[in-house]
Amino acid sequence: MQAGRVHLARSAGFFGLSVALVCGAQCRLRAQNEAQPSGAQPPAAGSTAVVPVHGDPARTDGSELSLTASNSPSLKLGPGDLIEVSVYNVPELTTKARVGNSGDIYLPLIDYVHVAGRSADEAQELIQKKLEDGGFVRNAHVSVYVDESASQHVTMLGEVARPGVYPALAGRRLYDFISAAGGFTATAGRKITVIHEQGQRITLDLPRNLGDDAHDNIAILAGDTISVAKAPIVYVVGDVGHPTGLLLDNGSLTVLQALALAGGTNHTAKMGAVRIIRKSAAGMTETKVPLKKMLEAKAPDMNLQADDILFVPLSGARYAMSQGMQVAVSTAASVGVVAAHP
Repeated sequence: MQAGRVHLARSAGFFGLSVALVCGAQCRLRAQNEAQPSGAQPPAAGSTAVVPVHGDPARTDGSELSLTASNSPSLKLGPGDLIEVSVYNVPELTTKARVGNSGDIYLPLIDYVHVAGRSADEAQELIQKKLEDGGFVRNAHVSVYVDESASQHVTMLGEVARPGVYPALAGRRLYDFISAAGGFTATAGRKITVIHEQGQRITLDLPRNLGDDAHDNIAILAGDTISVAKAPIVYVVGDVGHPTGLLLDNGSLTVLQALALAGGTNHTAKMGAVRIIRKSAAGMTETKVPLKKMLEAKAPDMNLQADDILFVPLSGARYAMSQGMQVAVSTAASVGVVAAHP
């Protein structure tokens, strides 16, 4: 009998403590609302807030990515997104929540709120209304920031170190995604294609050093696909100083430029038999190169195209023309590739 009285007394004590905590929290919120100065104003809707994005692979120098409070209207919240909700002058209600599979987030006082399919601005308005209608915060001013977007993606394809799907965060631009993907590969060209979700294509020619010109650092939207093309290659093989493949990252290269970059012809080269081997719809074709006349400025320099093979045969070598083509093609497949900066 005595044990039952003790158990009942403890239960009553826990219940009283819980009621006291809840009442105290609500009283504190009401006191803050009443104490809020009439002249105090929350941050303007269009103001910029800096939100640290931890673990951002595009930021290896410790810097932080700036996001604006007015997120892109095309960026809709969805399951898996991590958002931060803050209420002006009520720090106790600041919450980080991940959108569940049902599209809801749980917030203090107002319980579950359905935010999937809404923009950050629309979610702000909905949360403000629930706080005011419930009598929890008077003249509530809510800010919603997207820390991680798992439902909205940007796809990186082609010649980048880590092709794949990356979160679409508001405020990120083309160079941010290139950096997040590990930068260009050794064989990457500078021609970039951005394909919007609606099918519109934008083709850009980026500089060798992205820091030299930010003109093409365009805004990237959720659903965009960024494709980095492989640079065209010209092969210089045969009796030259350094048989090699040359990346045409600037889009053009001539015979004399290619020979200079390959270390020039050797003294044993057959200058009168130099030719360009080119792949066409009809098959492999050969074009004779008047190299002696070009060196004497008696013939114009010739432009090379992507995948051309500039073949310089060895003087005194005797083999059929078809065999020479086979040797040139097989040699081109095994040479190293370097960037051409004529």
